[in-house]
Amino acid sequence: MNNDNNIDFKDLWKKQTVRQPDMKDLLERVGKFKKAALKSLWFANILLFATSVFIIFIWIYYQPQFISTKIGIVVTLLAMVIYLVIYNRLLKNYNHIDAKQSNHDYLQKLIEIKKKQQFMQTKMMSFYFIALTVGICLYMYEYASRMTLFGASLTYGITLLWILFNWFYIRPKQIKKQQSKLNSLIEKFEEVNNQLES
Repeated sequence: MNNDNNIDFKDLWKKQTVRQPDMKDLLERVGKFKKAALKSLWFANILLFATSVFIIFIWIYYQPQFISTKIGIVVTLLAMVIYLVIYNRLLKNYNHIDAKQSNHDYLQKLIEIKKKQQFMQTKMMSFYFIALTVGICLYMYEYASRMTLFGASLTYGITLLWILFNWFYIRPKQIKKQQSKLNSLIEKFEEVNNQLES
């Protein structure tokens, strides 16, 4: 019998190199995620602040007569302020992502961000869209009452179609994009933690 056919599989198994995850690449991905999230947060703050200033300017300059218009403006502004206050709470979570943390700490922070994002994407976004829709409809009533029935119907129709388009098309796409990035990072850190524990 030829001795070349006797292969020691145990010895070969012990000698194989285990591919370690590329931590540098993973940390770069976390850095990019953090940078994109902070950029999005600041963009939302600037955009909603500018919109609020514009709405206040319209209120002061045009002096609406109907109480419904004033209530609509207040509801719209309140919706934006409440949304921003809750959304800005994520800033603390993003700022606590630090390159000096352990893999476990990274994972815990990402899971915490995911939970808060889910709250923002479901409950807060629903509140925001409902309050914004009510506020805009109340605001438009004064001006729509001066239009013909066709003009008022067209104005409300286009506005509500735009809101529905945002709710059913743009919002789900943004949620899916945000969740896939975060889920990918969480999976990678779970993989690293499992490898380090075994």
